[in-house]
Amino acid sequence: MRTSPAPLSAERVLGRTPALKEPRLLNGVLHWLEQRPQEQGRTTLMARRPGGVAEELTPGPWNLRCRVHEYGGGACAIGRNGAGNGVAVFVHDGDRCLWRLDLERPGAKPQRLTPCPPEGRFNGALGGGVIDPQRQRWIGVLEQGGRDQLVAVSLEGGDPQLLHAAQDFCGYPALSPEGSRLTWVEWQQPHMPWERSQLWLASIDAQGHLEAARPVAGTGSDHGNSHGGDGPADCSVFQPLWAGADLVVANDRSGFWNLERWPQAAVASPSTAPQWQALLPMAAEFAMPQWVFGMATTAWDGQRLLAMACRNGRWQLGQVDLPSPADTSGHWSPIAQPFCDLAGLSAEAGRIACVASNPSQPSGLLELELAQGHWSHTPAAPCPLPAEAISQPEELWFAGHGDQPTQAWYYPPQGGGHPQAPLLVKGHSGPTGMARTGLSLSIQYWTSRGWGVVDVNYGGSTGFGRAYRERLQGQWGVVDVADCAAAASAVVERGLASDERIAIEGGSAGGFTTLAALCFTDRFRAGASRYGVADLSALAADTHRFEARYLDGLVGPWPAAAATYAARSPLQHADQIRCPVIFFQGLEDVVVPPEQTERMADALRRNGIPVEVHLFADEGHGFRNGATQVNVLEATEAFFRRHFQL
Repeated sequence: MRTSPAPLSAERVLGRTPALKEPRLLNGVLHWLEQRPQEQGRTTLMARRPGGVAEELTPGPWNLRCRVHEYGGGACAIGRNGAGNGVAVFVHDGDRCLWRLDLERPGAKPQRLTPCPPEGRFNGALGGGVIDPQRQRWIGVLEQGGRDQLVAVSLEGGDPQLLHAAQDFCGYPALSPEGSRLTWVEWQQPHMPWERSQLWLASIDAQGHLEAARPVAGTGSDHGNSHGGDGPADCSVFQPLWAGADLVVANDRSGFWNLERWPQAAVASPSTAPQWQALLPMAAEFAMPQWVFGMATTAWDGQRLLAMACRNGRWQLGQVDLPSPADTSGHWSPIAQPFCDLAGLSAEAGRIACVASNPSQPSGLLELELAQGHWSHTPAAPCPLPAEAISQPEELWFAGHGDQPTQAWYYPPQGGGHPQAPLLVKGHSGPTGMARTGLSLSIQYWTSRGWGVVDVNYGGSTGFGRAYRERLQGQWGVVDVADCAAAASAVVERGLASDERIAIEGGSAGGFTTLAALCFTDRFRAGASRYGVADLSALAADTHRFEARYLDGLVGPWPAAAATYAARSPLQHADQIRCPVIFFQGLEDVVVPPEQTERMADALRRNGIPVEVHLFADEGHGFRNGATQVNVLEATEAFFRRHFQL
């Protein structure tokens, strides 16, 4: 008789698997960042030459981390110096300063670029930069004094020099190949960058200063809705990229983040009106929400434009054949490869690299040669499950809030769903995130223990177009809650789960959805909140600069809509929760302060509800330490098992 595989342990799921981020090809060498949970979340720079083995370039105490806008990203810029040799400029979290590492000098040690003040840490947050080889400098973002600036730092060291002071936020600078133009993205409160943003362009004069800076695309420019009929009043731009002399950007004015091109933008007169051309009018997303720097969904290999496109929650890799003068749009040529969860695209001289996974293979580095179509995949860690033991995601469409078609991924428990099976409903963070299809060992942890899992792309999720994303406008705590409850009901109605054994869990925005679902529906019998929002009013008053006005769109203008904030806040309705809840909170969290979790847990205790609270002294918003991650997963499963009497 064939025996079922043993349940996965939390240590095999989370304890040692590093997160791979921001791969970059340069001079034939693949570089990437590796965040290691077994080293308290330390991030290091790695490199591998063709046919070689991975080499760590920043061992020991080096920790590459950007803290711009708190969420960071873009901690390391890879490029060439004036001699054409590889150089890395990174932010070291120990002193928050910029450091330079010469990549092609054996045994080279990092050199500090920005002075370290007497207090031991740089005053401000730096990151999201690029290398300017012609002028031997790094160009990036400095967040300081409640405002973003584009600054330059010499590769020989020195104080940041102001290039451009944004009205509010800025990021994603891109330098034209010959170094004469700089483009970047700006946005202003109360809008988030995926709601309303502008693409800016400036010329660079002989002294390296920016001149004639102006918005050339997006909401707020004179060219935001200049083609394609009646687009939405607001639009968002993502990841400007130079494809030779052409400027390419993703713009969602069509209702989807589609690619557009301004031919010969690098040589156009500074006063020339932009001539944007839609490259691929498709019901697909060529972008993602700009929570962090360093994201890339398009790349130029010197001859070809490569891109990643998301259709209904699945990613695809392809080549964009640029239109001839006689054509109105380009052509999408999919690239054959087996992965459907993609991020961090880079390309050079016919070679592609990105982070990739699929439902059966864990996240790893995908490298592909375009000429032969050969590809290789190096996982961050071996998969601990045999192929036959992996629960495959099944696409689930159901009637969500307002009877609108809503999507989720259902993972059956080991042996298949049945009417007695417990069910875990997952609400992703963001709330602009998306339930992805790459192999999640955290989900397999539950299915290996007999749980079904439904990972919900509730209204507000990314990957389905702007209209799907905007379902949550003014409706946070309503649409997401209704969609999660409807997803659970859809699974139960199919006879795949028990009506009495449904739990819900989520972190950050997903934690808020969890608590709101426990308050305002009777669908769930237990919940787990990781650093979740409990009091919307306190969040509006206390959170960090990047999200200071985010709730204006999700809930309503603060404080004019104070009554709505109170009506949606779980803390104000804790008496409506009738089931056990477990909480996890980092004490260094500046996004959702620990007080929110403590007040919510106290309110439930006063009502006689079983509660567990786990606090972590050295964690912020999002747990980086592997030991913490293991603790959270094990404690959640034990809590649910105990209260469901499994």
